[in-house]
Amino acid sequence: MTRLDHRARLALDPDVLHSGLVALLACLLSAGLVYLLYLARVVRTAARAPTVPATGDCLLLFGKHAPDGRMDADFAARVARVAALWRAHTPRRIVLLGGAAPGHPSEARTAHAALLAAGLPADAPFLFEEASRDTLQNLRHARDLLAAEGERGRVTLVSSRYHLARCALFATQLGFEHEPCAAEPALSLRPGMWLRLLGEAGYVCWIDLGTRWARFIGHRRMLAKVT
Repeated sequence: MTRLDHRARLALDPDVLHSGLVALLACLLSAGLVYLLYLARVVRTAARAPTVPATGDCLLLFGKHAPDGRMDADFAARVARVAALWRAHTPRRIVLLGGAAPGHPSEARTAHAALLAAGLPADAPFLFEEASRDTLQNLRHARDLLAAEGERGRVTLVSSRYHLARCALFATQLGFEHEPCAAEPALSLRPGMWLRLLGEAGYVCWIDLGTRWARFIGHRRMLAKVT
């Protein structure tokens, strides 16, 4: 399934539309205050995330769209952070996350090739999650992989600063004990970064309010999609 196919499928999902309407109404009825609170949450998480995790024994490296294996600056920074963590403290597991359309290299394999080029040995403790097309699927499949390996401890979420609030929200909903780890040394406040932060605030608002609403009305099907 291509990215566009996946996004179209989500856009037409009645539960996704239901939760989106709830989030939109909450933002409108609060004159935007609810959205601003989520924006503050996303920015705070992005600004405060450490680059050195407290534990770091099980790293979850979030992929990013990489057409034909070509990484952008964000993806390259995530890989570089994992390489730096490996050199500082050898983790027990490195879980590489992210699939791709059929016939294309997965995000997980793209990250793997970059990590080997950065000096990690081929026998490093990699796990590959190559079936997902979004952050929620990344974590859901990672949960299954780690359970199969008998891993039950804290995981370190390695991603771009703007993305960490969404990663943390899904990790909480899926039952992970987790800690964030930022790819970049510090949060940049360039205009392009603000656009990403604004978009992530919309995602986090949608996900969190939709999940809270589903719990409130006892909508099991909606909850099953995000937990």
